[in-house]
This record gives sequence, structure tokens and C-alpha cells, in this order.
Amino acid sequence: MDSDRPYDLVLFGATGFTGRLTAEYLARAVPEGCRWALAGRDPAKLRQVRDELAAIDPGSAELPLLTADAADRAALREVAGSARVVVSTVGPYLRHGEPLVAACADAGTDYLDLTGEFEFVDRMYLLHHERARATGARLVHTCGFDSVPYDLGVLFTLGRLPIATKDLPVSVSGFVRAGGSFSGGTFASALVAMSRPRAMARAARERQAVEDRPVGRRIQVTPDRPRWSPEARAWAWPLPTIDAQVVGRSAAALDDYGPDFRYRHYAAVKHLAVALGGSAGIAAVLAAAQLPFTRKALGALLKPGQGPSVAQRAKSWFTVRFVAESGGARVYTEVSGGDPGYTETAKILGEAALCLAFDELPVTAGQVTPAAAMGTALIERLRTAGIRFTVLAKPPGAAPRRMV
Repeated sequence: MDSDRPYDLVLFGATGFTGRLTAEYLARAVPEGCRWALAGRDPAKLRQVRDELAAIDPGSAELPLLTADAADRAALREVAGSARVVVSTVGPYLRHGEPLVAACADAGTDYLDLTGEFEFVDRMYLLHHERARATGARLVHTCGFDSVPYDLGVLFTLGRLPIATKDLPVSVSGFVRAGGSFSGGTFASALVAMSRPRAMARAARERQAVEDRPVGRRIQVTPDRPRWSPEARAWAWPLPTIDAQVVGRSAAALDDYGPDFRYRHYAAVKHLAVALGGSAGIAAVLAAAQLPFTRKALGALLKPGQGPSVAQRAKSWFTVRFVAESGGARVYTEVSGGDPGYTETAKILGEAALCLAFDELPVTAGQVTPAAAMGTALIERLRTAGIRFTVLAKPPGAAPRRMV
């Protein structure tokens, strides 16, 4: 990658809710000498964010500001050509994301985002994967709570299995618990995705028809039925999020996942009534998202730019417990941290950007997963930043005990 470009990284969408949090994280975390800039469509708002960052780090008072609209392809080509890494927090990505991905793929610039939108990820693969492979760009989607704790959590867990099991079938289950609220931008992205089930299915089929598959290996991420889980000591409710797909794509890309790999992804819910009520609520929102007038009414409840307060984020948390089995061996691990949707997501995105910009990483290009692109280097960054990756000891009938 061209080290003569003016910036090591550019944060695009720095004036949005998650963009501001990511900018604040970077202001505290960038290494000395890092050349970075803020980008967005409104110069006045960019200056306001820069002033706020200067209170955190006086050096941020001189941050360059790049003006570019998400639909202005010429301006986005200039942004992409000026940076080694571009980070986007501008969603919904189905509406606003493609031009910047295209610009980065053409310029050979690494690209990161926070999307959890199935259709967007598949469409970007179809449109820009081959071009990015040719230019050397790494297009890394889902670099927030979707889907880094699961993608890197599985990688971390597999590394704790005995070496003798590596050529045997491996089964991993992930159980998610979280407490927190969401922003208007996140809600808007979810509504857009829910309103397009046919388009989402079509994009998935088109990708499946052209995507390379590992030869001589089997990868399974099909949903399981709801069940009581003694490992989680809760009801295991299948989660229809993009996270399992991301884990499966990492497994397809990395031979260390073995010849026969299966991942199952659940919400861990202690009370059956809560699980049933949550499923009913999601079904109701999904139904409402199909009609323009009800979708508009839902979107008005929480507008982009709005999100949980500092006090609300301080009370939020997440844990993801993994159980891996292979050849009679069983390993328990856990990934945990604070506010999943915003504080920790900004941390994950910021550290991923710094990882791509400065760390020695495997040679990859095209659309790649966080585990395939950054792997253990990003795990170590996140551990240093305060997200916990731990191995658990779990005697029969007892609660897990943290060992590492």
C-alpha cells in the first residue's frame, strides 16, 4: 500500500452518533505520528467535532477536515486516494455505502465499516470483491459488535483446543447476553434491511453462485432449533443476525478451522417467556417494515443521530460464551465488555483501523472477514484496550471460572 499518501486513516461520517464516539476513541488511541483526518458532508459539523476532540487531545485541534457527501463519487475518490485506510460509519449502508466501497476498491485502499446488513455485504462482494483483489484493497465489513466478538471469539476458542483435534470435526456454539439500547442510525439500518427480504435473498443466491468454496472441507452455520442449554444455563434462541455468516466465511478462508466445522449462534435467555416475547416483537417490526407508512412511523420513533446517553452506556454490557468440542475435548471461553453497541463498537472499529494501518498482518485482499484480515493481532489489541478474551474452567454443574 502506498505509504506516500497524506493520511494513514480517514474517518468518514465523523459527525454521526457512532462516528463521534469513534473519533473520540481515536483521539485517545492513535500512536504518535499517526496521520489521520475527519471526513463528512457538513464542514461546520466537522469543525465542531474537531473542537470537541481538541479537549481530549490538544493535537487534534489541527486535524484535517475533508468534505465529501456519501453520494459524491468524485469527492469519495479523492478521500480514498488520500488514505491508506478509510473507516465508514455512514449508514444505512444499503442507502449510502456503495460509492465509498467502490472508491476504496479502485484506489487499493483498505475499507472498514460497522454494517450488519446481509444484502449490503453480499452486494459489495458481487460488485467490488474482484476489483479489490486486483488492487490489493481489503474490504472488511462488520467491524463492530456485529461481528467481531463472535468472529474473533471463535478464532480465540479454536486456538485453545488441543493440537491433536485439528484434523477432526469441530463444533462451536456461541451464546450471547447483552444489556443496552440502540441509536437511531442502528434502528434505521435494521428497518431498511427488514424491508427488503426478497432482495436480500436474491443477493445471497447470486453470491453463492459465484463465491469460491473450500475444497475438501465442510462449513456449516445453519440455524439450530431453540433449546435449553446446560452450558449457558439458559434458553438458547437462534439469532438471525449476520454474525454466524461471518464466522462461516472466516472458517472457509482459514484452514485452522479444520476439515469439518460447525458454528451455531444463539441468544442466551434465562426465561422462556422473555425469549418468546422478543421473537414476537421482532416479527411485529419485520411485518411493519414491509409497508411504507408503518416503516416511516417506526423510523420517526428514533431518528439518526440520536442514541443512548453516557449514563445509559455506562450501565450496558455484553458477554459471549463459547463451547467448542472436537475429538472428545471440550473448551469453554468467553468474550466480554461494556456497552456493546457504541462504546465497545467504537473501540473495536478504532482498533481495527489502527491494526490495518500499522500491524504486520497476513497478505489478504478483496472482501475479507475481521478474523481473516487481522486475526490474533486484533485480538491482542482489543485485550489491551479492555475487551476480555478468557478461557473458562467449567466443572459439571458449576458456574464457569475464569482462568486466563
